[in-house]
Amino acid sequence: MTAAPVDIELARSFGLKDDEYETVLNIMGRTPSLTELGIFSVMWSEHCSYKSSRLHLKTLPTKAPWVIHGPGENAGVIDIGEGLAAVFKMESHNHPSFIEPYQGAATGVGGILRDVFTMGARPIANLNALRFGDASHKDTKRVVDGVVRGIGGYGNCMGVPTVGGEVNFHSSYNCNPLVNAMTVGIARQDRIFLSAAAGVGNPVVYVGSKTGRDGIHGATMSSAEFDSESSSKRPTVQVGDPFTEKLLLEACLELMATDAVISIQDMGAAGLTSSAVEMASKGGVGIDLELDHVPQREPNMHAYEMMLSESQERMLMVLRPDRTEEARRIFEKWELDFAIVGKLTDSGRIIVRHNGKVEADIPLGPLADEAPIYDRPTVVYERQPALVAPADPCGIEAGLCRLLAGANGASRAWIWNQYDSGVGGQTVQRPGGADAAIVRVEGTDRALAMTTDCTPRYGQADPYVGGAQAVLEVWRNLTATGATPLAMTDNLNFASPENPRIMAQFVEAVKGIGDAGRALDFPVVSGNVSLYNETRGDDGSVTAIQPAPVIGGVGVLDDVRKAVGLAMPQDGELLLVGETRGELGQSIWLKEILGREEGAPPAVDFTAERRNGDFVREQIQKGLVEACHDVSDGGLIVALAEMAMAGDRGCILEKGPAGLAEHVYWFAEDQARYVLATKQADAVLEAAQAAGVPVSRLGRIGGDVLKLDGVMTVSVEHLRKQHASFFPRFMGQKEEDAPVVHLDEIS
Repeated sequence: MTAAPVDIELARSFGLKDDEYETVLNIMGRTPSLTELGIFSVMWSEHCSYKSSRLHLKTLPTKAPWVIHGPGENAGVIDIGEGLAAVFKMESHNHPSFIEPYQGAATGVGGILRDVFTMGARPIANLNALRFGDASHKDTKRVVDGVVRGIGGYGNCMGVPTVGGEVNFHSSYNCNPLVNAMTVGIARQDRIFLSAAAGVGNPVVYVGSKTGRDGIHGATMSSAEFDSESSSKRPTVQVGDPFTEKLLLEACLELMATDAVISIQDMGAAGLTSSAVEMASKGGVGIDLELDHVPQREPNMHAYEMMLSESQERMLMVLRPDRTEEARRIFEKWELDFAIVGKLTDSGRIIVRHNGKVEADIPLGPLADEAPIYDRPTVVYERQPALVAPADPCGIEAGLCRLLAGANGASRAWIWNQYDSGVGGQTVQRPGGADAAIVRVEGTDRALAMTTDCTPRYGQADPYVGGAQAVLEVWRNLTATGATPLAMTDNLNFASPENPRIMAQFVEAVKGIGDAGRALDFPVVSGNVSLYNETRGDDGSVTAIQPAPVIGGVGVLDDVRKAVGLAMPQDGELLLVGETRGELGQSIWLKEILGREEGAPPAVDFTAERRNGDFVREQIQKGLVEACHDVSDGGLIVALAEMAMAGDRGCILEKGPAGLAEHVYWFAEDQARYVLATKQADAVLEAAQAAGVPVSRLGRIGGDVLKLDGVMTVSVEHLRKQHASFFPRFMGQKEEDAPVVHLDEIS
């Protein structure tokens, strides 16, 4: 390749600020080489260095007696009993998924899978959290189609079930979708592998696929805003091969069963650069790399290209010298590349050689621990005032059908049916069956419950509430299955941190997450930050995404037979746990029925959440609850409709309490609430009174209609048709028989 002159203009094109480039010059004492400048630019990118977020992330709760490894490793690790550990993390692949939706999403799944099996865990489940633009936008259908196929294509080929997730549509994600991928794995507690390199003189080994030119500067691209030319940046998007990754998974786990591995690191963002720098810096050693030995799939690759390539399905390891040949035999058996590409030193530097020439010689400290840290300015965030409840223009039945048929309330079956949710044979609750997915721990009676969630419209109105509510919603979803929530991973998606208003969103959301985690004993053990999620138009205007502090949670069920789903049983009573004040601010009803995004989001109450959730879990564990569903988007009537559709069973409901209009009561999104289906209502009510938990009767289960006396009678079958109508219509497939209810058709 023809090397461009290294100067401040090139540094700017690599994403470095002017003062950062000056710092590089001071560190080096000279003008860096092209390869050195490339290494600094990726290691100091937001994606790799967290330079705008690290100060605030340090405030999160990360410790608990069951936390084995918290943030800082490839994934978080928690004790789930019987000598076993759950290993999990969530990561974003947002910008690549707009440029090339299939490969962007597929390689996002591949990357998070590697983060988990790098730790020595066998992946047992994938989840995702997706945000797309408005359904009417010209790019949305293309992005939805590619992203869903990419997630399914990679996960299905890997033989790892995709068991859960969430999908939202909003115009702020036009041209900037969010694709957050989560993987959960299981490992023995005494066989957890870490990334810190150790042992001067030990060999550094490259395994997996060959290195190509795909993904070069992917980390810096992911740390910049989009513009009208972003869709042409395909060279920065990696290309995945799940069949090779499956071989890599099996080869790594086979090698890990020996005592050959000292440390191991996935080659993710910034590829060979980040893996080498992070391993050496964490271990307090230096590293020498000989790029002549790097397996290459393209001719005449330059050192700059090899160091910055983000080609997929690759790992870097430090091995015991006497076990190197044994390791080579394992990887050759699996038909994967294996090459000794360097060694550990005591220099405290990374030295890169290619064709007999030193291409980079950099002290490791400034690249890793001494990377820039910014305390970005913030403003006082203007929160939305409380909403005065508006009148109902259409009635409960029409409003319910409209919500169920809309983009944000419709059945996601079109999506999850493209995923293999049962491969491996351990999935107990598949998508749509419960508030959280449930996967059995093979060979035991135990199971893990897992879910992802976030409500960006809440965070747009009040970032603190948005961050806290995401944690509370995940905690409720796990609790509603009967699981004990143990820990969370986060994926913090925001616009430019250089905008004080956006930075205020970030700071407030992190405070909310931290306070909620401490209140619930629900620590953060891993995570990812994705900034600069915004789009610059041709006219210079900038559209920022609604903030999306996505939370992924994992809980444990000691006895999977005690788990419950959300499907309405054949008979019994319905109870509501929690109080309803009638909070319609930022609700789905307000957006879909009146076209308004206004008001303060529903208030969060940590004490009520803990009290109500612990009570619900106790009743499930006692066997008093047949089904459970937390109340969230769309309020109480949507929760009941979802239970009815899942169980193919209706119910007769009592009217709301005096003092609240019917539409306010049924569509409000007050927090800390659950619907319980039980055949032992009196026992549950008695226990609630003793525990000081507000529980009230909602109605009785039975029949094939959802009936609210004098207000609404609608068949479960009609609701199901409405619910199933959006995605086939949106994707241009055959529509369901039932017509969709539109407000302009309502007299």
